Amino acid sequence: MRGGDPRAIARAISALENREPGADRIVQELFPYTGKAVLIGLTGAPGTGKSSLANCLARHYREQGKRVGVLAVDPTSPFTGGALLGDRIRMQQHATDQGIYIRSMATRGMLGGLARATADAALVLDAAGKDLIFVETVGVGQDEVEIMRLADVTVLLLVAGYGDDVQNFKAGVMEIADIFVLNKADRGDTDRLENELKVVLGLGQRPDHWHPPIVKTVATDGAGVPELAAALEDYRAHLERVGLREEKSTQRWQERLVDLIRERAVERVVKAGLGKEQLADYARQVARRERDPYTVVEELLRTAGIAE
Repeated sequence: MRGGDPRAIARAISALENREPGADRIVQELFPYTGKAVLIGLTGAPGTGKSSLANCLARHYREQGKRVGVLAVDPTSPFTGGALLGDRIRMQQHATDQGIYIRSMATRGMLGGLARATADAALVLDAAGKDLIFVETVGVGQDEVEIMRLADVTVLLLVAGYGDDVQNFKAGVMEIADIFVLNKADRGDTDRLENELKVVLGLGQRPDHWHPPIVKTVATDGAGVPELAAALEDYRAHLERVGLREEKSTQRWQERLVDLIRERAVERVVKAGLGKEQLADYARQVARRERDPYTVVEELLRTAGIAE
């Protein structure tokens, strides 16, 4: 896997996705070899062109000799549990390029725009020698901001005339963007959206004193991609200049550790014997007001050995 063998990478990510026995050891052994890749998050509403832009950026960096990984997260069907994985279809031109690895991941019911194993999959690609890793979220809404806990830099895609532009400027997803991309800039009203966005951005000051740039792109023909790549590098240089790179990384890992603690707590409760029928019985007692939810949770935690 560390040598970049695509089949080994695929097996490692599949083991992590499927929670196979011993999968955690994969991360434990590869972790010392991570931390070199730059993780770039691409997020935005459905239809803003995230896959097309990821495709163009991958081509741009491959032309520079960079090794690229792409993790494209697709929504899961609530009926079949499967996903269309259409992002891979859009990136077929890279299928024979050994310098790029593309992995589609289904959300499997997870919220926030990412799949449960996305963070671990990024570690696999990092250890496998990728210089840049693009993480494309599903089409997210205003509060689905999990990508900021993973990416070194977050790119938010907007499109003029895409519904109510005022919705673009709500708190949440707007606040996590390090770079704004106005994609499909060949459409009308892009200049108006840019001016409105500049006004909104001028109302606040970020703690890191970074002023998020606005880049216009047309992902279908690659227009604006070099400018976007330059903006990505400017942001990395800014973090180094103001000494915030390690602090930002520490903050992300703090949030990740909390997620892992929460995940492990649930696993211990399940292993302690909480099945669907028992959970349904507890829920029935709460619904009937026979017991309160906090008492039930404390009982479950004590049974799992993780409470006083």
